[in-house]
Amino acid sequence: MRILLLGANGFIGSHLTRKILDTSDDEVVAFDIEGGNLECFSGRERFSFRRGDIFEDNAWLEEQVAACDVVLPFAGVAKPAYYLSHPLWTFELDFEQNLKVVRLCVKHGKRVIFPSTSEVYGLSSDNLLLEDESPLIVGPIGKMRWIYSCGKQMLDRVIAAYGQERGLRYTIFRPFNWVGPRLDTLEDARARRARSITQIVHDILYRGEVTLVGGGEQRRSFTWIGDGTDALAAILRNEGGRADGQIFNIGNPSNNISIRELAETILGTMREMPRFAARTEGVRIVSVPAESYYRNGYDDMRNRVPCVDKIRNLLGWTPRVSLKESVRRTLEGFEER
Repeated sequence: MRILLLGANGFIGSHLTRKILDTSDDEVVAFDIEGGNLECFSGRERFSFRRGDIFEDNAWLEEQVAACDVVLPFAGVAKPAYYLSHPLWTFELDFEQNLKVVRLCVKHGKRVIFPSTSEVYGLSSDNLLLEDESPLIVGPIGKMRWIYSCGKQMLDRVIAAYGQERGLRYTIFRPFNWVGPRLDTLEDARARRARSITQIVHDILYRGEVTLVGGGEQRRSFTWIGDGTDALAAILRNEGGRADGQIFNIGNPSNNISIRELAETILGTMREMPRFAARTEGVRIVSVPAESYYRNGYDDMRNRVPCVDKIRNLLGWTPRVSLKESVRRTLEGFEER
């Protein structure tokens, strides 16, 4: 297959690029505004990269959509700090630009694999979140946290509608807190823009104090990036067409813990690693109100646990890597850098 991967330099995109090149005969046409995470693929067969802006490079995008077999529109922002500080930009990138790409897929009859988000479930009261049954509930308009979730949910609905009315071949997947090397940079963490695991590592290394929003009682189901890309590889293979027209949760319900427990696990694992052990001495874990950390517009869900029965039954995928091992492998990525 010829795969057009937009947002290829990002966390999921760069890991998936390696997975495709290392385990298949598929070709990757990569596109992003930056390329630092893709430099290691330079010169490899079946890989090409174009640096560009999804807002502007419309002619090139249409040309490539028309020439490929499948499109992965991964360009977007997935950090709560950005939803709050740049809500319009979040909407314009995550919704408007990806809708443009989806419409090109409809026009040229191409398959699309779209990254939704576990955030679409929002404040759902379901203890176990099911792709085709759980209600999608978000907070009030003034809570800008939800503009990302709403944009993704609307694209899920538009894609499904194109599938019903125009025959668009699609698969939608919802990642649940994927972690691993390159999730965020330490520069993001210094500016308080990183997601939980990177922020905690930074705070241990450079502040000696881990700050937990609201005490860190929120629970999440953390998933190793390699498990995630294994699931995406199964979606790309699409044996028997079983992924067509489906929405899949991709997460690890066995790795459901609170953010406080995550911080304690990271701290304990760093104490076992010679490179980090000395930096863990005297580290404190403190709690701050969400309003003082993120300022106005923040809202949160207490828990998110994915049901992964559908992807297991249809594609044979199941998560394998434990939380402890996911943390250790992520820390090894920081150690290398």
